[in-house]
Amino acid sequence: MTCNYLITGGAGFIGSNYAQKLLQRGESVTIFDNLSRAGAPRNIAWLQKEFGENAFRLIVGDVRSADQMADAAKDADIIVHLAGQVAVTTSVTNPRDDFEANALGTFNALEAARLSQRDPIFIYSSTNKVYGGMDDVELIEEATRWLYKDLTKGCPETQPLDFHSPYGCSKGTGDQYVRDYARIYGLRSVVFRQSCIYGPRQFGVEDQGWLAWMTIAAMTGRQITVYGDGKQVRDVLHVYDLLNGYDAAIEKIDQAKGQVYNMGGGTRNLLSIWTEFGPILEKLLGKKIEVARGDWRPGDQRVFYADYTKAKNELGWEPKIDLEEGVEMLFEWVKANKDLF
Repeated sequence: MTCNYLITGGAGFIGSNYAQKLLQRGESVTIFDNLSRAGAPRNIAWLQKEFGENAFRLIVGDVRSADQMADAAKDADIIVHLAGQVAVTTSVTNPRDDFEANALGTFNALEAARLSQRDPIFIYSSTNKVYGGMDDVELIEEATRWLYKDLTKGCPETQPLDFHSPYGCSKGTGDQYVRDYARIYGLRSVVFRQSCIYGPRQFGVEDQGWLAWMTIAAMTGRQITVYGDGKQVRDVLHVYDLLNGYDAAIEKIDQAKGQVYNMGGGTRNLLSIWTEFGPILEKLLGKKIEVARGDWRPGDQRVFYADYTKAKNELGWEPKIDLEEGVEMLFEWVKANKDLF
């Protein structure tokens, strides 16, 4: 049976990849996007070329408009809410825009789901930033990376929330609303606290999507600036693995509704942002990369990696694409699509 999927932010990096996956298996897809990001029109053009002009419905709309959101959601069986402002640095310079796109936008999407007659499933992409600086967690410094001293599997969902930066606050607001709409209204909603997601169709910029940004910059000869000591560690997760997580939650919605899941690459896929990634990139590129250096940026955690045990136990999910393979796939995509940058 085909389902009606509504993807807010469906022209973005994660959204366009999910749209591709859904269209390949014959689902009915509506993309709701304001097309404000540079890569969005290119992702729409790619989907149309791949599947045909009329393979999906495109609504050019804004999640900040409750009316537009309600209208778009009325026929949806599954709402995948990805739209929003995505960068910590942007949130610091323009906190109002960030609040309206993320906190208000998510509230509008939830209300649209609640008022719909179809009892839709609601998937929300939250962020590891809701855990804040985790200042109470002890770190150890190794030659090329920082690590947690005692959280051997990474940060669990039980780690206290500590919204840091306007972005952390706005995404965290959405995170808690989505969770509570399951409790209060019985909405079949699921929160995914996502780590560092990367993969094809990611038009990374300096303050968001660092793995793609550095790959694109290295390939096109742009200046890379490394902030902090370059030993900050993230657990990188390929977008295809993330989308399998969405599918698993939808399939097991009776268990997943009202739950929060960490979605990251875990300890198997740890990467420090320059001391370890730099050499990988130089090897793929076949030459040395000169970088500039900058101070630590606000809200930049030295370490974050997720403990995804809960998703593994309840959804039967774990990452399948390992770091080396995934980074090479991204590199090859950038190389094949240099004209897009």
